[in-house]
Amino acid sequence: MKDKLTHTDFKKYALADEEILKHYNDLEEEFLILEEFIQARHASGKTQAEVAENMGTKTSAVGRLESSLIQKKHSPSLSTLRKYAKAIGYRLEVHLVRESVYK
Repeated sequence: MKDKLTHTDFKKYALADEEILKHYNDLEEEFLILEEFIQARHASGKTQAEVAENMGTKTSAVGRLESSLIQKKHSPSLSTLRKYAKAIGYRLEVHLVRESVYK
């Protein structure tokens, strides 16, 4: 029987491919933004149940959302992120920043 490939081993193998590594790195900015949502909820002092109530959803839905954000497996819609932000006492702002011409 073959040994099972761990997530860490698979990631190392996959990221050895330059094209995959480029796509992975392109997502880093998105993941940092999503992680900010988790930190903001903790700073707000609200529980997942309180956030769920404010969003008009179930606690399990907030748990799944946060879990997927932490595990970097899901990119929620702007609408969902707005509801989440409002539920923890924040406002979602999206800004465009011009890329450097000298890249």
